[in-house]
Order: sequence, then structure tokens, then C-alpha cells
Amino acid sequence: MNTPRTRGFSIAEMLIALTITATLLTATLTALDTSYRSYKVTTEGASTNVVSRLVMQRMMTMIRTGTDFGPYPDDVYDTATNPVTSTSIEFLTRDDGAGNRQVVQIERRDPSSTERGPYELWYIQTDFVNGVAQTPIERPMLTGIADLRFTLEYDVGPRLRRATVDMTVRANDYQDAAFHADLEAPTIRLVSTVNPRRLD
Repeated sequence: MNTPRTRGFSIAEMLIALTITATLLTATLTALDTSYRSYKVTTEGASTNVVSRLVMQRMMTMIRTGTDFGPYPDDVYDTATNPVTSTSIEFLTRDDGAGNRQVVQIERRDPSSTERGPYELWYIQTDFVNGVAQTPIERPMLTGIADLRFTLEYDVGPRLRRATVDMTVRANDYQDAAFHADLEAPTIRLVSTVNPRRLD
């Protein structure tokens, strides 16, 4: 009896099939990787936006209720020095008149050696007990600061009339990890102006 011969795949056909399969798998994994990184950029941007707004609101509340602000201009009447533009602000948050008071400073710090950012926003609280300064309490409020400026406009006294905070925040940058996609974390700029309360 003659059995019909069954013809199998040749090596060339197998190599072509493997090449097509590998190409399809690579394209699928690339699309999944890009989608995942895009999701990370979007969530990081949304998170940065929410946290930055909360920090800005907290700063505005502290400035609104503070007194005795600094840095002071050299001459209140000189438009070249008033308003003052600074990377920090200092003010009094509590004073009982008996030498017990609390001074808060909010400042931009550069944790790197390049002095070009990204910067950090720091909160420094110094308590005075009977006129003696205690150990300051320092903690970071926000990281990833691209730029931060305080513009302080003073009246005669010098008494702060208006404070403007201009803060630009960058989310974590996934650009270096992008795969066939230009993913860029969003930059958020927040500008807010506040008038301190009048105690007199």
C-alpha cells in the first residue's frame, strides 16, 4: 500500500511565521508600554495640580493671618525697592506680648548643586520662649518647584499691603522613559494675591 506523503512546513516558512509573530508582539507591547506611561504622566499631573493648589491655599491663609512681614524694603517710598521680590517670606504668626512668639519663614531651597532647580518649598517655624529662640522646626512643603517668587508691596510702617505668590511646579518627568512617544509631564503655574488682615 502506498501511503500519501504529508508535507510539513519548511524552515523558511517557519522563520517567516516567527518573524511576523515577533513583530506583532513587539508592536503590542510598545502600545501597552506607551499607554501605561501616558497614564502615569496624566495621574502625576493631576496629583501635582491638587497638591500644589492645597499648598498655595495654605500659604495664602498663613500670610492673610500673619503680621510683621519680611524681607523689608530699604526705602518704602522708593519704587526700585518697593515692592520687594524675594524667594522667601517671613512673618509673625503668634505673639502674646510677654516674649513668647512664633515666627514662620517659607522659602525656596535648591537641593541640587546646580542652583537652577528643581527647587523645594520649605516651611521653617521658630518659637521664642521668654525671648529665647528654640530649635527651628523645618519641613518640606512641596518638591519639583520650577520657580517661586514672593512679591511684597509695603505701606509706610513698613506694613505689608499686598503679597503675591507666583509658583511654577513641575510634575515628575517621564520623558526619559518614553518609548516611541513624546510624553511630557505638565507644568502648573499658580499665581495668587492676598491682603493681610488689619489688626488696627
